[in-house]
Amino acid sequence: MDEVTDGTSADGAPEIYSVEKNIDLTGKSYSQGQLVRRRFFRHRGAMVSLVALLAITVFAFTSIGYGVIPGWWGKNFWEGALVENMGRPTLQLWPFEPGEYPFGQDNAGKDYFALTMRGTQRSLIVAFTVGILSTIIGTLVGALAGYYRGWVEAILMRVTDLFIVIPLLVMAAVFGKMAGGGIWPLAFLLSVLTWTGLARLVRGEVLSLREREFVAAAEAIGTSSSRIIFKHILPNTIGTIIVSATLAIAATILLESALSFLGWGVRPPDTSLGLLISTYQNSFQTRPWLFWWPGMIILAIALSVNFLGDGLRDAFDPRQNRTAD
Repeated sequence: MDEVTDGTSADGAPEIYSVEKNIDLTGKSYSQGQLVRRRFFRHRGAMVSLVALLAITVFAFTSIGYGVIPGWWGKNFWEGALVENMGRPTLQLWPFEPGEYPFGQDNAGKDYFALTMRGTQRSLIVAFTVGILSTIIGTLVGALAGYYRGWVEAILMRVTDLFIVIPLLVMAAVFGKMAGGGIWPLAFLLSVLTWTGLARLVRGEVLSLREREFVAAAEAIGTSSSRIIFKHILPNTIGTIIVSATLAIAATILLESALSFLGWGVRPPDTSLGLLISTYQNSFQTRPWLFWWPGMIILAIALSVNFLGDGLRDAFDPRQNRTAD
C-alpha cells in the first residue's frame, strides 16, 4: 500500500499522500568533502567575502608589482613629486575617473595609492605567513599532546599555558623589536606567539578521537603512531583547523597594524597599513584621506576573513541541515 489519506484539502476532499511522490528518486549521494563545498559555496556572506579578499590581494600585488609580477600602475611608492591641490584624491566615482592621484598625495608628494598598495602587500604577507605557520605549530603541539598524553602532554600544555599567561601585545612588541622592522622576521616571530588557541582546540579533538574504534583497530594491526595521527586523526579535525586558521589571519592583520602603529612592527623606509595610519594620524582633521584609505582596507580584510571563517565553520558543522544539500 503506497497511498494514505492525510487530512483534507481546501475543497473538503481527502488529500492523498504518495510515498513515491515525496521521495526524491533522483537525489544524489555526496561525500563529506562535496557536502562541505556545497554548503560553503551556498554561504552568501562567505562568497562575497572571498571575492572581496581576492580582489584586494590581486589589486595590491599587480598594481605596483611584486617580485616577478609586473605592475600596471605608472607610479611607485618611494618617489616624491610636487604636491597638487593640497594632495587631494583625484578619484571620481561617477562617471568613473581615477585621475593622476586617485588616493591623493602625502606630505612629500608621493602617490598615496602606491603607498597604500605597498602597505597592503606587507600586511597581507605577514597575516598569511603567520596564519599558516601558527596553524602548523598549533596543530602539531595539540596532536602530540592529545595522542601521547602523560608527560608529553604535561610539558606541551605547560609551555602553552606559559604563552597564554603573558599578554600577547607585550610579547609581540618585544618580538617586533627583535625583528628590527623586517617583514619576514616579524612574521616568523609572531607565528611563535599565536598558535596556543589552536593547540588547545586540537588537543581536545584528538583526546576524543583517540578513543574511537578506528584508532583502536589501527593500533591493533600495528600502525605506527605517526600514521595514526596524520592519516586517521588529524583529517577528522580539519574543520576546526581551517576555521582557526582563518580567524588567526584576521587577528594577525589587526595585531600587525597595532604593532606598526606603535612603532614596533614594519618600519620606514618600508611601510604597512598600520604604519601609514600611525604616520598620518595627525592629518585626520585636515587631510582625512591619508587616514581613511589604509583604515578602510584593514577593515575590509579583517571582515572578509572573519566572514570566510563563519562560512567555513557552517560548512564543516555536522549539525547543519543536510536535507537541502
